[in-house]
Amino acid sequence: MELNDRNLQTLTEYLQKTLSPDPAVRRPAEKFLESVEGNQNYPILLLTVLEKSQDEVIRVCAAVTFKNYIKRNWRVVEDELNKISDPDRTAIKANIVNLMLSSPEQIQKQLSDAISIIGREDFPQKWPDLLTEMVTRFQSGDFHVINGILRTAHSLFKRYRHEFKSNELWSEIKLVLDTFAQPLTELFKATIDLCQTHATDINALKVLFSSLALISKLFYSLNFQDLPEFFEDNMETWMTNFHNLLTLDNKLLQTDDEEEAGLLELLKSQICDNAALYAQKYDEEFQPYLPRFVTAIWNLLVTTGQEVKYDLLVSNAIQFLASVCERPHYKHLFEDQNVLTSICEKVIVPNMEFRSADEEAFEDNSEEYIIRDLEGSDIDTRRRAACDLVRGLCKFFEGPVTGIFSGYVNSMLTEYAKNPGVNWKHKDAAIYLVTSLASKAQTQKHGITQANELVNLSEFFVNHILVDLKSPNVNEFPVLKADAIKYVMTFRSQLPKEQLLESVPLLVAHLQAESIVQHTYAAHALERLFTMRGANNATLITPTEMAPFTEQLLNNLFKSLAVPGSSENEYIMKAIMRSFSLLQEAIVPYIPTLIGQLTHKLLLVSKNPSKPHFNHYLFESLCLSIRITCKADPDTVDSFEEALFPVFTEILQNDVQEFVPYVFQVMSLLLEIHTSSIPSSYMALFPHLLQPALWERTGNIPPLVRLLQAYLEKGAAAIASTAADKIPGLLGVFQKLIASKANDHQGFYLLNSIVEHMPPDSITQYRKQIFILLFQRLQSSKTTKFVKSFLVFINLYCVKYGAIALQEIFDDIQPKMFGMVVEKIIIPEVQKVSGQVEKKICAVGITKILTEYTLQEDDSIPDDEHFIDIEDTPGYQTAFSQLAFAGKKEHDPIGDAVSNPKILLAQSLHKLSTACPGRVPSMLSTSLPAEALQFLQGYLQAATVQLL
Repeated sequence: MELNDRNLQTLTEYLQKTLSPDPAVRRPAEKFLESVEGNQNYPILLLTVLEKSQDEVIRVCAAVTFKNYIKRNWRVVEDELNKISDPDRTAIKANIVNLMLSSPEQIQKQLSDAISIIGREDFPQKWPDLLTEMVTRFQSGDFHVINGILRTAHSLFKRYRHEFKSNELWSEIKLVLDTFAQPLTELFKATIDLCQTHATDINALKVLFSSLALISKLFYSLNFQDLPEFFEDNMETWMTNFHNLLTLDNKLLQTDDEEEAGLLELLKSQICDNAALYAQKYDEEFQPYLPRFVTAIWNLLVTTGQEVKYDLLVSNAIQFLASVCERPHYKHLFEDQNVLTSICEKVIVPNMEFRSADEEAFEDNSEEYIIRDLEGSDIDTRRRAACDLVRGLCKFFEGPVTGIFSGYVNSMLTEYAKNPGVNWKHKDAAIYLVTSLASKAQTQKHGITQANELVNLSEFFVNHILVDLKSPNVNEFPVLKADAIKYVMTFRSQLPKEQLLESVPLLVAHLQAESIVQHTYAAHALERLFTMRGANNATLITPTEMAPFTEQLLNNLFKSLAVPGSSENEYIMKAIMRSFSLLQEAIVPYIPTLIGQLTHKLLLVSKNPSKPHFNHYLFESLCLSIRITCKADPDTVDSFEEALFPVFTEILQNDVQEFVPYVFQVMSLLLEIHTSSIPSSYMALFPHLLQPALWERTGNIPPLVRLLQAYLEKGAAAIASTAADKIPGLLGVFQKLIASKANDHQGFYLLNSIVEHMPPDSITQYRKQIFILLFQRLQSSKTTKFVKSFLVFINLYCVKYGAIALQEIFDDIQPKMFGMVVEKIIIPEVQKVSGQVEKKICAVGITKILTEYTLQEDDSIPDDEHFIDIEDTPGYQTAFSQLAFAGKKEHDPIGDAVSNPKILLAQSLHKLSTACPGRVPSMLSTSLPAEALQFLQGYLQAATVQLL
């Protein structure tokens, strides 16, 4: 693609079309951009549009497209096409910082992200001047430029917060600190001075406080891994200024907005985070500063209002106290009963209250509420922080804290009992308080695994939780109902089984609730209960115990999907999947109805896939329906194909990328169930599965290989007779796969199926070529994975065609090659083969080599590792989520023909010794160590044979 006006105009037009709400316009434009993104100059054209277009919307669109292009393609993956040419990479790195700094903020953010993606791969080795280029801009005095640099540095360095320690990481951080720490500290001091100079200029203050917030974030990232010497030496400067900023109250920076946090709140929140980091990790060095921070943050907590805009600040401030109270160093600060009471009364209880803002979220923004409350991402909520503080205090003061809170819980429940209609929020806070008090340790799988023994969870369940679950009106007090459901879910490992069983029909009833949060919690609670394990690793709740509620459960789950706002509710779909898995054959009578609903849902979501988890569980549920029903009656596979194929055809024709790998997995499952010959509908699709375009997407490879294996298993004879012209295409796929280090094992899966199932005559002409390709790959790029797969393949070939055939094909490629392969590859490497079936194949294959073929003594085997000398020969021209319930059973190509390879070895040696009496025992006694001879003797005894 040349850099000219015509190409710029074309690119602009296609970018415009990608913004269209009409899929018929938008999709072809997206496809076009995807098809040209491998061309040289494409990213440079995008950056030119971004820089020079007069249309602001197009500029932003170009920036987003560029960032996503960089995200997809910048990393160079071995064996995969490098879509960005070296000249383009150099040009991008030479211009992007300048372009980012001169762009408006909206575009600046996109380019800043792109720089950090490039930096993650190239900095510092391949982009050594990035930091110095950034640091020199601090001198500009232009805060639009400075903030651009700070934003970029933040996205570049924030990965230090979660990277594993390594020498490479340390040396990178050291380089950053050497270049960046001093200028950052100078900028910090200068910015604070400017804040005082411009104390009455609101516009200047906004820019300056944005800078301070970014500088504080950078401080956190640079100090996270370890305490750098520079920051230890300059702790006075940083901590004194941080403390001053915490206590600052500039009326100009206060906002009227009750929802959105202002700059002052964001800055103070980050400072609380920084102080918590030092209190946790560097408590000794931080000790002189700690008391003043505790005082400042305490004052902040008791003077800050309940508005939503303060949530982040309050939760970070509470988290600071939580991290301090857990450290033995600071235990003395909290020992006084009055201090504990004061914290409980002034910090914890007020921040556990259910506010009107929470109520609004519960009713109107249920998805956000559920994510915050259920999935643990409520790390920034007041409630979560208060809960963490309770847990922290209980570490050293469990008795006193439990005592103080028990009083609060009782008084809250008493208030609620006086007038439930008005005071329901008191009970909500009481339940939350009990939960936070009782929870000591928790996992996603089991809920609370360790509880405070001073809290009687079972008694609280009977007295206060059950009453809400049993309420005849499921739509009354939805928040309390959701609390009660969440209590069962949270303490499922602590409550006795009888109470859980008593809850199940009540939870099933709550699936009918109008409140999205309530019926989602009910679905999630059931799903979690169904995964619990009892004795002998069986499910705690059995299908028999579920029998009285099965119909109601399935009905209510599918009805809840029809509630507006829950049509793609991943928790409900996961509960459907888990119910199918638990109930097994009990669902068979309902499947004819349910499969229609599932396929209809699939058709709807395939138009615009937007909920990956929902979609995944939907396909899992389809697989379970097929597996369970066909296990009872394999002939029902036809009715599943009848229901699913129209939708599958539409998905494949419209190339719905997210769903194509799933479709292939489900088709594999269906085809593997067939007992007779391969249906014509599958044969019609076969040529399309070999199209190179399908194999370009890495996510398609595992399911496509499995589908082709199913074709070979069920229809090898049909392929050989009616589609023999497609065999080169099939082998072309194998050739493409073994050329890739990432996918070579998939190539071997395919090749093993070809050898195992295809009629021998149909592949005779290709066999030599197959081995030549394998040897070329072995020569050019030998990896342990490849060698293991290669060994399994040659042993399988030996099992199928015999040792003589294997020797002939090797020696046909190069004289005496068979002996070399045995000595250089099979003998030294076979120990590395893992997997029961793979080991069995190798054992049987090597037994055949040992006993069917007598090795000639030969002195001419070269020592050179690369002993295979082959001319390059012309070859054949031609992102993935595994579905658990589409899983393929491990296939043993030898099957019952050999049940025990050890017995086979003994019998084969016996047969060989009968043909050559006297030779075998003498060869073994001179070649084998005593221990091996002892094992062999055991095998011979087990097989009741002896060597002659």
